[in-house]
Amino acid sequence: MGKEHRPAHRQEGREAEQPRPVVALAGNPNVGKSTLFNALTGLHQHTGNWAGKTVGSAQGNYRYRGRSYRLVDLPGSYSLAARSAEEAVARDFLYFARPQAVVVVCAAACLERNLGLVLQVLERTSRVAVCVNLLDEAGQRGLTLDLPLLSRRLGVPVVGTAARDRQGLERLEEAVEKLVCRPPQRPCRPTYDPPVERVLAQLEPVVTACCPGENGRWLALRLLDLEEGGR
Repeated sequence: MGKEHRPAHRQEGREAEQPRPVVALAGNPNVGKSTLFNALTGLHQHTGNWAGKTVGSAQGNYRYRGRSYRLVDLPGSYSLAARSAEEAVARDFLYFARPQAVVVVCAAACLERNLGLVLQVLERTSRVAVCVNLLDEAGQRGLTLDLPLLSRRLGVPVVGTAARDRQGLERLEEAVEKLVCRPPQRPCRPTYDPPVERVLAQLEPVVTACCPGENGRWLALRLLDLEEGGR
């Protein structure tokens, strides 16, 4: 019987050594992001402070179809312009940590307001899934949402959830798996007012030449954020 257990033990050891894909959980405050994080990770989580900042963080693991994922709950942010310590942490993690997937959580009842952050994240990476949470509350208000239409417009998966009741979690996990395992998508690229686009057209080539291999448009936009008073 010992011989029968040894191969399984070695297999478990190899699986434990495999790096877990990192999935960032982003979103505005009060969209149910922490509830979603807790529902996915259960007790497999820990908290601490981000390096160099007194901003609380939460990280945890969850499994889907035999694979383990590391879920990082970014501080609630309205924007990546980084006008607060929380927003600076979210921005820096998306840029420097380069997660394999980003789930942007939105509240179904105030979706339009939350989409600003979605568009900013899409400037950084194409591996994005939008989680429209709190569908139960939207239903109580008589609101209906065309999530397939939103997915076509954004060019990324859009999944509806009610995290408190664990509704839609498996569909979200499936969307994340596809983001991690398949080639990047081609989401829509946000466009801005003509004056902003003209400045970007001039600034982006300069930034790209200075930082080869980086996302020049993203960096150019962050420089414009600084001009507007961001940190």
